[in-house]
Amino acid sequence: MTRRSSLRPCALAATLWVAVHCSASAASFATTPVADAFVATGPTGNLEQNNYGGGGALVIAAPGLTNGEFQTVMRFNLSGAFNAFNAQYGAGQWSVQTVSLQLTSSAHGNAIYNAVAAGAFNISLMLNNSWVEGTGNASNPTTDGVSYSTLLSTYVSAGDQNLGTGNFPGGTAGAHTYSLNLSPGLVSDILSGGDASLRLFAADTAISYLFSSSASSPASTEPQLIVTAVPEPGSLALLGLAAVTLLRRPTKRTRGNRWSL
Repeated sequence: MTRRSSLRPCALAATLWVAVHCSASAASFATTPVADAFVATGPTGNLEQNNYGGGGALVIAAPGLTNGEFQTVMRFNLSGAFNAFNAQYGAGQWSVQTVSLQLTSSAHGNAIYNAVAAGAFNISLMLNNSWVEGTGNASNPTTDGVSYSTLLSTYVSAGDQNLGTGNFPGGTAGAHTYSLNLSPGLVSDILSGGDASLRLFAADTAISYLFSSSASSPASTEPQLIVTAVPEPGSLALLGLAAVTLLRRPTKRTRGNRWSL
């Protein structure tokens, strides 16, 4: 009677299952801004020409508050994510699964800001990445970079894409993570390893949100854009087909004791 050993087929099946399973795992890449700045109107429009790109904090505040409206812009370079996913899955063999933005609340003692308050804010993808960060800060504003006036007149466009709304619970400490919509432009920026500029601005009449900038310390408090990718189904299908083909190959029988390998 022929006896069959299941050792080799089982071991091969296990090995191939692990390969397929591991290849299917999602991978994440986090990156910090290469440029960021907040812009402000001031109580009477007196700050609209100022740049605040060199400070340790970024701000979102609603129009109509005592010290005026604040908006924030951030530019991320996505080449690191692009290269990392290509190295893991193969060039063009992956797709974007999720994108999120992490912000860390911060305290302040400068009279330019409104009092911190909970509220909602919008996040949009700007099509124009040519704005300049500048060197100004809350105590010493400059005119060498983006301002409230130039942001709205030059860099914001009707084609900018909505990435969702975030809710700030209030407070001056702690990190908060916001899931972003996978707009066509954002996905394209990631898949090409390009730049993505985000604009954050009030979605209600109450919010006043201060959070750490890319110039803050420690580095763990800097804004982070977190991209998660997964392999394309086609690449997994090929790997699965290879597994099935190997498992279905004819077995060889040895002479004598007739064990099947």
